[in-house]
Amino acid sequence: MILVLDYGAGNIGSVLNMIKKAGGQAMASANINDIQNASKLLLPGVGSFDNAMDKLEKLGLVQPIRDKAEEGIPMLGICLGMQLLSSGSEEGLKSGLGLIPGKVKRFKFDAQDSLLRVPHMGWNRVVASKQHALMNQLENDARFYFVHSYHYECEDTNDELFRTHYGYDFTSGVQRGNVMGVQFHPEKSHRYGMQLFKNFIGM
Repeated sequence: MILVLDYGAGNIGSVLNMIKKAGGQAMASANINDIQNASKLLLPGVGSFDNAMDKLEKLGLVQPIRDKAEEGIPMLGICLGMQLLSSGSEEGLKSGLGLIPGKVKRFKFDAQDSLLRVPHMGWNRVVASKQHALMNQLENDARFYFVHSYHYECEDTNDELFRTHYGYDFTSGVQRGNVMGVQFHPEKSHRYGMQLFKNFIGM
């Protein structure tokens, strides 16, 4: 059973539907007991960094999430949910969960790429930075759907799982131990997203 954290800042319905289509079982909850009993944890996220962290704090979920990460269960952050795994973001003042050290920074383009729009929105290629089960059976030209203005910069480059090019190469996936995150939306990425969820379900 995958527990999808329902803390008021994520596309819960779309994620639950895609997990079901991929052959998995999932439930949405913000109940601490449910979190403690979960065998896998998925942290979705849309909106601003500080607002999302504020919701997690008010629900008393920050330490339970950290405890589950320490326990070693597979954990996946999606979009803003990935950014929350970081130490913090230029978008706000709050600290992140600190599970994969790094800073989230806004896209900044030089004059040559000044016409590129922010947010980065639409389909883009995702390339694996290292071998990992989350990328199983996904070819090198796998494309996923993005909507974001900020991107992760890992403190340790070994934590980069995926990268994507938009003006410059940026980290589009992170992984340290059992904790993973993707900047794109697998629940909106058709067959590629389906395969990624199948990979997560199989962990």
